[in-house]
Amino acid sequence: MATTPRVIDPGSATPLYAQVEAVLASDIAGGRLPAGSQLPTENDLIERFGVSRPTVRRAVQNLVGRGLVEIQRGKGTYVTRPKITQELTALTGFVEDMHALGRHPTARVIDKQLVAADKTVAHQLALPAGSLVVRIRRVRLADCEPVSFDETYLPREVGEKVITNDLEVEPIFSLLEQKYDLPLVEAEYRLEAVAAEPVVAEALAVETGSALFLIERTSYAVGAWPVDYEKLYYRGDMVRFVTRLARRGNGGK
Repeated sequence: MATTPRVIDPGSATPLYAQVEAVLASDIAGGRLPAGSQLPTENDLIERFGVSRPTVRRAVQNLVGRGLVEIQRGKGTYVTRPKITQELTALTGFVEDMHALGRHPTARVIDKQLVAADKTVAHQLALPAGSLVVRIRRVRLADCEPVSFDETYLPREVGEKVITNDLEVEPIFSLLEQKYDLPLVEAEYRLEAVAAEPVVAEALAVETGSALFLIERTSYAVGAWPVDYEKLYYRGDMVRFVTRLARRGNGGK
């Protein structure tokens, strides 16, 4: 959508860069520069506003600082997409989270196979190291945009049932609870920042080394049975997590 011309007033007490910044911010807020669109080039902005290159650059840098645009090296400057804000206050699946945010969730299965559990997977699923488990790898999308790369491990007896379903349509949590009578009661989360390795980067359509959130989640069924262990790689440029914590006791400051 084309931007609407706006007049810059050289005689105003407001600096020229701030006027350019205000006009571009208005274009973004009004949808004339929609999320994901490329900002006009420096030369185009210079011509549009009749200002110098340093003025345009300062205006754009201020927009970057406000989180309204981002500079992609070798590509240009783009209007940022609003981040998906996900609450970590209850055990929910990706589909439930996206529906709650008014997003349309889909999935793309990368592979599903029987593998030997390494020490970490075996520990999380309370199995001997080397036990055969089912590994499912999927890309999860919101409104057709890749958001997370999910690596799910299930005990063999459970996983071999789950993979007979269409995992691009059926959420694993729903299958466990509604089809296989394994209600989930709690989960342990571990979150850290990581750099995208090549396989994950390709799946998420980001550059290798891009910032990701890694959530390791072990979900437990009735009887404290660890039935689902996941490594969830979320795009750092698209997602943020929030939670609310209660103060324990009346201790010191």
